Amino acid sequence: MKKKRRHSNLIIRYLIVIFTVSLLAAIVYPTIISLKHPRCANSRSCQESLKFAVKKDAIAIFNNQRLAAPNIALTEKDTRPVVLGTDTNDEEKHIYVDLTSQTLYAFEGKELFMQTLISSGKWFPTPTGDFTIWVKLRSTRMSGGTGDDYYNLPNVPYVMFFYNQEVSKSTGFSLHGTYWHNNFGHPMSHGCVNMKTSDVAKLYDWANPVSDGLTTYSSDKNLGTKVTIYGEAPL
Repeated sequence: MKKKRRHSNLIIRYLIVIFTVSLLAAIVYPTIISLKHPRCANSRSCQESLKFAVKKDAIAIFNNQRLAAPNIALTEKDTRPVVLGTDTNDEEKHIYVDLTSQTLYAFEGKELFMQTLISSGKWFPTPTGDFTIWVKLRSTRMSGGTGDDYYNLPNVPYVMFFYNQEVSKSTGFSLHGTYWHNNFGHPMSHGCVNMKTSDVAKLYDWANPVSDGLTTYSSDKNLGTKVTIYGEAPL
């Protein structure tokens, strides 16, 4: 009887170990996968954020605060097509984002075009690696999060979405203008690279693909600028 009871106890312990390991795997594995393959940066408007959008007299929500979103005044420059091949500068353009110093550098060849403070991911990390801008939007809406983390931001200006093989286009990470905070130099985003609107407006006009309207996709004849993101954001 004692041997049978001992054998039964061993089986029960074995089953408990298997159950515990399986439970931990179910919890940990998705976390590892999500770190390797980031979720959508804007969880509530993932696909919508990839499209041009403007709303008049809109109200934004960020950090439990309601504020007026700036109206987007579209000009002829925003809507007219651009003739490709008119840029005579053959120097390669490259954008670098240093997460450690929260600083963006834009180079044209060896010449520094821009250096400015940014805000990277606070609630979700900004992905690191080498990327390419694949679409530029003059404006869009971004929303996501839950509870105190909820945000709804219409009229996000001068948006440049980037991607690579690990971070797909559908994840919605981008460089874009920011009107809901002025805390640049510190992480403040949900994964995107926040920039001062005055700075990103210049970067948007400078970076490729060359804008040919309110929405511009990169192509073989209009390649996107390379973006390299590196370092570790401060806590």
